[in-house]
Amino acid sequence: MLKDITLGQYFPVDSIIHRLDPRYKIVMIMIYMIMIFSGDSVICLAIGFVYTALAVALTKISLKVYFKSIKPVFPFLLFTALLNILFIRDGDIYFQWQFIKITSEGINTSIFMIVRIILLLAGTSVLTYSTSPIVLTDAIERLLSPLKKIKFPVHELAMMMSIALRFIPVLIEETNKIISAQKARGAELDSGNIIAKAKSLIPILVPLLISSFRRAEELATAMECRCYNGGEGRTRLRQMKSGKADYIALSVTVFFLVLTMTVNIKLK
Repeated sequence: MLKDITLGQYFPVDSIIHRLDPRYKIVMIMIYMIMIFSGDSVICLAIGFVYTALAVALTKISLKVYFKSIKPVFPFLLFTALLNILFIRDGDIYFQWQFIKITSEGINTSIFMIVRIILLLAGTSVLTYSTSPIVLTDAIERLLSPLKKIKFPVHELAMMMSIALRFIPVLIEETNKIISAQKARGAELDSGNIIAKAKSLIPILVPLLISSFRRAEELATAMECRCYNGGEGRTRLRQMKSGKADYIALSVTVFFLVLTMTVNIKLK
């Protein structure tokens, strides 16, 4: 399961999406989220699906990678959908037995929820897969730079996000190593009931926590040795410049948003 987690990973591919200005990509993701959750009809979800499929295809990244980002959360989606089916009692009744009642509104809510979350995961994966963590956090810092006027710690926030994204794959790899080491020592991590499986996590979490603190201390020492003192007076190696492709991509995203809202209004 841990091998399927691709959060924080960057796939260096020569594609149109990769070459876009990361600031524009962040803005487009925000517009995309509004588009996905503002539509209340099947047509609106279909429009969001078309936009997502177009973005995924333009990244030139294998669909298997995107399926890996969805696979770990799919059981939680099914569990949440089941709760919606059982506890939402509005609409036409399809099935009823004692306290169990399945209605049309519960099924529709569950389906819409699953599709929206899957589209959201795929859309945000387009951003993280096509943008390196350092460039992504630099773009976030640029977008939030007006907040510096009110003494908001923009650079420190961007630095924390950069470190967090950078260490997600490292911690996943470290967890896999610890699991392999514990299994080599005869630990049974996959057998037993839920309580036994929960107790088997202790030999994994304890060394992982110690390793994380050790890495954090080493990183802090390395930053101090390099005289890191925050964002004051720092310069940038790469300067971000927007171009024609960025304007076109943003215009297409806004068009899909307007189309979704127009369809949503007309169908009400």
